[in-house]
Amino acid sequence: MALLRAEEGFEVLDEDARLGPCAVGGPPADVWVADAEELPPRLRRAAGRASRTSRDVAPGGAGLLVLATADRPGVLRRAFDAGALGYVDKQLSPCRLVEGIRAVARGERYVDESLAFGLLRATEIPLTPRELGVLSLAAQGACVAEIALELHLSRGTVRNYLAAAIRKTGARNRVDAIRIAGSAGWM
Repeated sequence: MALLRAEEGFEVLDEDARLGPCAVGGPPADVWVADAEELPPRLRRAAGRASRTSRDVAPGGAGLLVLATADRPGVLRRAFDAGALGYVDKQLSPCRLVEGIRAVARGERYVDESLAFGLLRATEIPLTPRELGVLSLAAQGACVAEIALELHLSRGTVRNYLAAAIRKTGARNRVDAIRIAGSAGWM
């Protein structure tokens, strides 16, 4: 924050990341910077819409720039689906953050070269949304019957989704599939 406040031409507002940009009723932002792991629920719900521009998703037309790491392609995918225009590696030089903010403020895309391969990998999520949903409930400790009841599916269908998730991730079992999906950031 201190780095950005010291940067000429920047006005920095600190807001609650769970609420999203402009949540406190301040002036509209040009760029909203968020940790990709902590995107607010409103933006996560926007994932999968036809629009791929954060200016259609973020209040006040703010461009979304996310801080991420390359080893979590699922998180990068969710940020992309939420309409992020910029991607900055949170483990690299703060100068890149300034470059990214300036690019997104101009309405341009900005991708840190260290995240480019991770973004490519993010397009290769092998599991369908339904398989991810079933696996996510299993990760929370739900049994097959509970998952079936929650998702309005038959028990056999739930078992088929779990088997497909295990096969597609190359896992040995359900627990291993949950570990693989979780470490990739898919759920």
